[in-house]
Amino acid sequence: MKRDAKARLIKSLDEDFGRQKTIYLLDYTGMKVAQAVALRKLLKKSSYEFKVVKNRLALRALKEEVPAELRSFFQKPTAVALAAEEPVKLARMLRDFSVQNKVMAFKGGLFEGHLLPAERFDEVCKLTSRQELLGKVGYLMAFPLMQLLRTWQAPLSQMGRLLSQFKEKK
Repeated sequence: MKRDAKARLIKSLDEDFGRQKTIYLLDYTGMKVAQAVALRKLLKKSSYEFKVVKNRLALRALKEEVPAELRSFFQKPTAVALAAEEPVKLARMLRDFSVQNKVMAFKGGLFEGHLLPAERFDEVCKLTSRQELLGKVGYLMAFPLMQLLRTWQAPLSQMGRLLSQFKEKK
């Protein structure tokens, strides 16, 4: 690879690492080209990125504010999965693909800007998604208001029933 091509690749990786809050580093040993293409298509539908990178070029592209421990994960064949939003969904997609095809292993990465060791990847996969959390918060905010509304409506409905019973008696 020529020097100018390497410079372009480093610049591209630098922009990708700068834009994304979540970076998962994967060992793709044993993955066939068809499987890699299928994974790229699957992730692209959900607006995620999957790239196979050269370790030396990726290390040059990493910013200084990235934890030093992340640099140690760039050994052996490395692929990078990037997420700007919904990192839990990406983690689940990668885990499901890995289990289904038995080809990838999680090395480490950044989760919302914080170092994520390989041992904690399954914990991330078990987290609830952002949409589910927003739904729960919305329900918890609306529930007391619904209870208050029912409390206010109860005397009116009871009065209505009382009047209808008077009407039936006459």
